[in-house]
Parts: sequence; C-alpha cells; structure tokens
Amino acid sequence: MKAGFIGLGAMGSNMARNVAKAGLLKAVWNRTALVAEVLSQELNVNFASTPAELALQADVVLTCVSADEDLLGVIDAMLPGLSPGSIVIDHSTVSADTAREVAVKVHSRNAAFLDAPVSGGVEGAKNGTLAIMVGGSIESLNQAKTVLEAMSSRIVHMGDVGAGQATKAVNQIMCAGINQAVTEALAFGAAQGLDLEKVIDIVGKGAAGNWFLDKRGSSMTSGTFTPGFKLALHHKDLKICLEMAEKLGMDLPITQMTLHEYAQLIREGYGDEDISALYRLKLK
Repeated sequence: MKAGFIGLGAMGSNMARNVAKAGLLKAVWNRTALVAEVLSQELNVNFASTPAELALQADVVLTCVSADEDLLGVIDAMLPGLSPGSIVIDHSTVSADTAREVAVKVHSRNAAFLDAPVSGGVEGAKNGTLAIMVGGSIESLNQAKTVLEAMSSRIVHMGDVGAGQATKAVNQIMCAGINQAVTEALAFGAAQGLDLEKVIDIVGKGAAGNWFLDKRGSSMTSGTFTPGFKLALHHKDLKICLEMAEKLGMDLPITQMTLHEYAQLIREGYGDEDISALYRLKLK
C-alpha cells in the first residue's frame, strides 16, 4: 500500500515521518513547496507539485491542514488525480459538516473518505502514539489500518463520516476545561508561595492527576510555553465546537470563557504559544 501525505506542519511532518519509517510513504505535498521538498529529500520520497499529482501516486491520501477552508481547497485540487478505490483520510480538526461535505466530493470519484482527527499533540505525532478517532466505513478503515497504525497507539471507529470530528470536538472541549482547571489551580498555588514542583509531583499522583498537568505543569510554571498545541489553533477548534453546540441548542460556558481568554492572549501576541500560556492570565 502506497500513501501520500498533504499538510506538513508540526503535526503532519512528524506523522509523515512515521508513515515513512513503516515503508509506506510514496509522496508528500505542502502549500509551501519548499517544506515538502526538504522533507521529501529527508525521507527519500517523491515531491508532488500538486495535490492531484500526489493522489495519482497513492492508494491512501492523508491530509492534515489547519482549517475547514484549507481542507476543502486541498480536496478540490486533489480530485482530478483521485483514482476509484483509493482512500482519503483527513486528520485535520474541522466541523463534522465539513467532513460530510468532503465525503460527498471524494465519493464522486468512487473513492472512500474517512474523517480521522487525532489527539496527542506534537509529542504523540513524533512518537507515533496518537489516538485516532475515525468516522466512515469500517471496511475502508480496515483497508487503511496499516497506515494509521504507523502513527498511533490507539484507533477507534466512532461511526459514520462526521463521527470522528464530533468525537474530536468532545476532546477539544475537555481540553479547554482541563486547561482552565490546571492553570487556575497552579496560579492559586503560586499565590500561596508553594513550591510548585512539589505541588505538581504530589497532586499529579492523586485524583487530580492528568496528562496536561504531567506534560505542561513544570514548563508553564517556569515560564516556558513552547507548543505543544498552539493556542490559536485551539481557539479555532473551540469556535467550531461552539457552532456545533449552537445547532444542538446547547450552552458551553467553559468553552466560551476559554475562547474569550484565548482571544485576549492572541491580541497580546501569544497565539503561537502552547495552550498552557493561559497560565499568563491566571497570574494577573
């Protein structure tokens, strides 16, 4: 099975490296061509000049881009090269409605589509330990599973197209709440003059322990906010979550508060920092 990868940012480039390590990567494409050229040389795979050229070379096309409009543009550019029977798997975080729109486009070429957003951050992308939540045909998932296994430690089929993105929205809402709780609690500890390394150590071993505290607690309290997961991207994702909730008639107050605070941090120039930069506001 030959795979092609489109979208070589911090997540996509590392995911592509793991697909290459498994001997499955045939070609790469990126909007900034130089990025794809450099990675193609590093991995000894083909550099595609267009998404359609990449699709012609691959049985499975993997995409990982920043926003709904980016994904739709890439898919439109890819379609002329998409062969019947091929599988397109999108790892971006977009709305469930966008995933369904993409599926219609891909199916028009007699190809299959899976929406398969990921969780685990840059560390998970580098280490090949991402969690992948998949919407679409179980038969297509089984056909492409070898490619997905090269990037992940957990793959779960969630249902029809759109279910992967709906599950990712749950993940992003939960991350917002955890970020709020951890940053607020550590700022509270700092205000009391506690040794925060000791706080993180002991609290992290009890009922309040979590991935975010373990991976980001020490860095944020030392003033380091290297992504990770960029705050501006989580802001984008949470806007999608609110739009989905509005259609369901639901309120998401913690998500709304996080969006407001992220917007303030973005205005102050911290949008490219890790989401743990929320700690900056809690200390004020």
